[in-house]
Amino acid sequence: MKRRTAREKALQALFQIDMSDSDPREAIESVLENEVGDEFLTQLVLGVVEHKEEIDALLRGNLEKWNLERLANVDRSILRLAIFELNHVDEVPPKVSIDEAIELAKTFGDESSSRFINAVLSKVTTALN
Repeated sequence: MKRRTAREKALQALFQIDMSDSDPREAIESVLENEVGDEFLTQLVLGVVEHKEEIDALLRGNLEKWNLERLANVDRSILRLAIFELNHVDEVPPKVSIDEAIELAKTFGDESSSRFINAVLSKVTTALN
C-alpha cells in the first residue's frame, strides 16, 4: 500500500473513531474493505489514538480564534494525523507530512480546509522546533 493511500485510510479510520468512538483496530478493518492491512496505516491510527491527549494539547495551543471542539471533524482528524506524524514518525520529513495533510484536506475537507490545515501545521512546526 502506498503511503498516501495509508494516510487516506488512516484518516477515514480516525474520523470513524472520532465520530462513533469505534475500536481502533475495528475502524482499520472497516476502512480496509477486505484489502490487506499496512504497517504504516496501523502505526498512524494506533499512534494518534495513543498520543491523542498530547496531540490535542499541542493543537489547542496553536489554534487562533478556534477551539478544538469547533473544528470540522475531518479537519481535526487530519491535524491529529499530521501532528502525530510530525512528532513520532522520524523517517518522514516534516515538509512531506505537511504536504500530505494539505492534500488530504483538499480531497476530504471543504474549500478552505487546505489553507487552514497549512496555517495550523506551520504554527505547530514552529512550536516544535
